[in-house]
Amino acid sequence: MIARLLAGIGRSVLNGLAGAGSITLFAIRVVSHMLRPPFYLREFGQAVMQIGWLSLPVVGMTAIFTGAALALQIYAGGARFSAESVVPSIVAIGMTRELGPVLGGLMVAARVASSIAAEIGTMKVTEQIDALTTLSTDPMKYLAAPRVLAATLSVPCLVAVGDIIGIMGGWLVGTERLGFNSATYIRNTFNYLEFWDVGSGLVKGAVFGFVIALMGCYYGMNSGRGAQGVGAATKTAVVAASVLILATNYVLTEVFFSS
Repeated sequence: MIARLLAGIGRSVLNGLAGAGSITLFAIRVVSHMLRPPFYLREFGQAVMQIGWLSLPVVGMTAIFTGAALALQIYAGGARFSAESVVPSIVAIGMTRELGPVLGGLMVAARVASSIAAEIGTMKVTEQIDALTTLSTDPMKYLAAPRVLAATLSVPCLVAVGDIIGIMGGWLVGTERLGFNSATYIRNTFNYLEFWDVGSGLVKGAVFGFVIALMGCYYGMNSGRGAQGVGAATKTAVVAASVLILATNYVLTEVFFSS
C-alpha cells in the first residue's frame, strides 16, 4: 500500500515535470518564431482586436468596482486608527501595483485563454492545422506567434486603462460617499504615486499577457480529439493561465519590491 502511494506521488511529480518541460520548449519555439520572418500582420491585427479592444469592457467594469470597493475598505480600516486620509494614496498604489494587473490578467485569462484554446483545438480536430502544414505554413508561426505577441503588447495597455478607471472608481466613492474634497483627493493620489508603481504593473501585464496566450495556444495545439478534448483543453488553459498569473505575480513582486 505504501509502495503504491509512493508510486502515485512519483508518477504525479514526473508528469508535472514533463508538462513543465513541454511548456518551456513550446514557449522557446514561440519566441523564436516571433523574432524571425515571415510575419503574419493580418493575424496579428485580428489578435490585437480580439485580445485587446474586445477585452476592454470587462477589464474596465472589473477595475471600477475594484477601486470603489477598495476605497470603502481602506476608509473603514483607516477609521480605526484615525488614518482616513490615506485612502487616495493606498487606492492608487494598490491598483497600480497589484489589483490592476492581477485582476485584469485574470479577467483576460478567462476570456482569451479559453477562446484561443477552443479556436486552435477546433482547428486541430477538424484537421485545419494539418492543412496548414500541407500548405508549407508553420502552425506555430501562423497561429501561436501572432497571438502571443498580441497578448504581450495588449495586456499592458489594458492594465494601464484599468488602473486609470480603478483610481477613478476610488475617487468617485471618496468624493461622493466618503466626503473627500475632489482636489485634495487627486493631489494626494499623485503626490504618493511613483513612476515604478505604474511601471511595475505594466511589466506584470506584459508577462501575464504572454502567459495567457501561451497557455491558450499550448493546450489548444495539444487538445484531444472530439468535442470532449476541446472542452478539456479550454478548461485546462484557463486554470493553468490563472494559476501561473498568481504565481508569477508573487515572483515579480518579490523581485521588484523585496528591497
